[in-house]
Amino acid sequence: MPANYDKIALFYDLLSGLVFGKAIREAQRRLLYSLPPGDVRLLIAGGGTGWILEEITKVRNSGLEIDYVDSSAKMISISMKRNHGDNVVNFIHSPIEGFKNEQLYDAILTPFFFDNFGERKGSIIFEHLDSMLSDTGTWLFADFCDDKRAASLWQKILLRLMYFFFRVTTQIETDELIDTERYFAPGYRKKMEARYYFNFIQVIVYTRK
Repeated sequence: MPANYDKIALFYDLLSGLVFGKAIREAQRRLLYSLPPGDVRLLIAGGGTGWILEEITKVRNSGLEIDYVDSSAKMISISMKRNHGDNVVNFIHSPIEGFKNEQLYDAILTPFFFDNFGERKGSIIFEHLDSMLSDTGTWLFADFCDDKRAASLWQKILLRLMYFFFRVTTQIETDELIDTERYFAPGYRKKMEARYYFNFIQVIVYTRK
């Protein structure tokens, strides 16, 4: 069963801002400048409250067809009220593993998404998303970074507190970050990589090898 963010949907952005300031939003904005040119089919997996749609319009006000998939009905409801310019947005209330589109995407955005899953589920979802990205597609990845060798004590404590909170409020299925880099290594290369919030947040633009 996927985590249910309905209980915290209304104050999710406020909570994120109190803990991380502008870092989470700045990190995701950085990714938007790597959207492919021209008309683009974009899949957003786990988009949350949808503020990213308004940021997308600042970079690309038209020419995008976006499938916006989230397992939380309340997150979808909030997202539908966002300004998305002249881009076409299809809001889909579904866990990502239950969503399938026969047409391939030019880009996939996974914003702080894989931190919801354990190793086995994460691998399954990666393969599912990978199957929906075109051979020339771009994967826009943002998530927390847990470098067990270099992470400072405060980062380890914060990560534990985060997982405790989300396990209580959303029934998230894991209590630690998984190593997503090994999923991408065989078939993707890094086009861009950046770190935020004292290296605790990472954004990566992946393209197929």
